[in-house]
Amino acid sequence: MRPITSCEPGEPVVVRGIVRSVTLRPSTTVPALEIELDDGTGSISVVWLGRRRIPGIDSGRSMVVCGRMTCTTENPTIYNPRYELKPMQS
Repeated sequence: MRPITSCEPGEPVVVRGIVRSVTLRPSTTVPALEIELDDGTGSISVVWLGRRRIPGIDSGRSMVVCGRMTCTTENPTIYNPRYELKPMQS
């Protein structure tokens, strides 16, 4: 795992962080679930196309995501990553 700020566009990445926000981007064609994942060095958008909800993914949840980072906008994004939910911190 690497800090989000050290990841480069186009490369496969594995990052761990805390979910800061969860947003449903409704669309007439394809819905998308988007989260903001923050690891303390920076944040990245994580998007699952075609999903309205994923059980267990809520604000404050710790998780690891694995995928290819893109920068088609000014915000780094990973689309449809593999993910692992981590235990909730007290």
